[in-house]
Amino acid sequence: MTYQFNFLSILDYGTILAKGIALTVELITVGGVAGMALAVACAWGKAHGARALCFAIDVYVELFRNTPFLIQLFFVFFGLPSFGIHISSNSAALLATMLNLGAYCTEVLRAGIAGVPKGQTEAALSLAMTRWQTFRHVILRPALRKVWPAISSQLVIVMLGSAVCSQISVEELSYAANFIQARNFRAFETYAVTTLIYFGLAVALRAVLRLIGERYVVARHVKSAAAAPLLAPTEGVSR
Repeated sequence: MTYQFNFLSILDYGTILAKGIALTVELITVGGVAGMALAVACAWGKAHGARALCFAIDVYVELFRNTPFLIQLFFVFFGLPSFGIHISSNSAALLATMLNLGAYCTEVLRAGIAGVPKGQTEAALSLAMTRWQTFRHVILRPALRKVWPAISSQLVIVMLGSAVCSQISVEELSYAANFIQARNFRAFETYAVTTLIYFGLAVALRAVLRLIGERYVVARHVKSAAAAPLLAPTEGVSR
């Protein structure tokens, strides 16, 4: 018997697919912003924190970078209740996404910060800038410019990896695909459409991140570079 393809049958479940797409976008948006904020905080801690804080950050980063995301997700959802912490499946997925992304981006930012010349930090401190002002304006921005492509790629990887969140009944895109396939018994059509949707989401996310980088990361660097010649004579006098 020849198999008859019927992609139109997926349209009957358009609402479920739309809900799954919306939740996947929410996971990467909220988890991505929170994860980046956590990464910046950890980078600050490693640069200016006490030795104990640096050690704690190193343990966190190595733990989450060397264990599967699925296990991290299970620990947050099934393990935390053992300590009296009960959260919904959606909140568990967001927390696991934030912690996973934060660990990877902390290491990426560390590499970017290592590429910033120490002389810039010393010059900023000599101008009476605080440590936070120095980190924010002199260290973080140039570091982000250097590693923005790597951060963008990591965000896309995390978005695609969010498919495993269906294992704790988070109704994101892969959950919707499994739900539809279990009812229309058309696995090829269902997962083919889901694959195309994930591909479209990945392309769209890369485009958005590229625009953000060009407008808020690279553009700021260009403005700073334009002002650099004005500082050159002062630097010469200080020597």
